[in-house]
Amino acid sequence: MTTLSIRPARPDDDALAIQAIYAPYVLTSTATFENVPPSVDDMAGRLRTLVEGGYPVLVAEEGGEGAPPRIVGYAYAGPYHKRPAYRATLENSIYVDSQCRRGGVGAALMTRLLAEAADRGFRQVIAVIADADNTASRQFHLRQGFREAGMIAAVGWKFGRWLDVFYYQITLGAGSDQPPADEGPASPSGPPTFR
Repeated sequence: MTTLSIRPARPDDDALAIQAIYAPYVLTSTATFENVPPSVDDMAGRLRTLVEGGYPVLVAEEGGEGAPPRIVGYAYAGPYHKRPAYRATLENSIYVDSQCRRGGVGAALMTRLLAEAADRGFRQVIAVIADADNTASRQFHLRQGFREAGMIAAVGWKFGRWLDVFYYQITLGAGSDQPPADEGPASPSGPPTFR
């Protein structure tokens, strides 16, 4: 019997497994607008920047009796934009190993990611989903409580075709009913962003 657990990512230890999950998405899908997979070192650097900035970065591990745990998915939420007024708003990303899709890994990661983002004082999370044909990701975000927030047409070019981008949004905690936190990465004087 296998068990699934969610834990904070360790950039240097987990980068190899995370890069192995992400690379096929780069090479074969429109889930990301990257064309060349990042190296393991580049991935470790990206993850380190997020963790050091106070943003949630998680991995899902699957394990069974006598078998070491194996990373089967990861999720993170980083800055939505670099300008200070956006500090309380995040953009999320979630990727699941192709052999583990539709098994609850994504939902478990998203539940924990949103909870951690709320605990850190963030108020909005934006999902940026490319390609009208990517109905699985769009439906997944709706099931997690996101709402459709807009679409921009033909802004990406990959695999020889133009791609639309869809925006989904979820409100955390007090949302826009109160000012952002006074301290932490979501505060107006939080750490500088990396984008």
